[in-house]
Amino acid sequence: MIIASLAIFPTSEGVSVSKYVKEAIKVIESSGLKSVTGGMNTTIESPDLETLFKVIEKAHKKISDMGVRRIHIDLNVDHRLDTDATIESKLSSID
Repeated sequence: MIIASLAIFPTSEGVSVSKYVKEAIKVIESSGLKSVTGGMNTTIESPDLETLFKVIEKAHKKISDMGVRRIHIDLNVDHRLDTDATIESKLSSID
């Protein structure tokens, strides 16, 4: 299982970009992948990189189609090959 941290937002649209972030979150939530949105990013569980990248590409396209001129993406990926890690298992390991 892949656990990814994603932040995607335009840097060309002024100081408030929440309307763009909301649309990206809708894309992620409609993907069928488990996700948890926090104040600075969305954590996503994905079975493989291809599925993860497809969701990111769709979120990028959604923001791009809104007419922005520049998009910033922060992506961190944890791909455990030795166990089936989940968002919950990562959180429980620090409790």
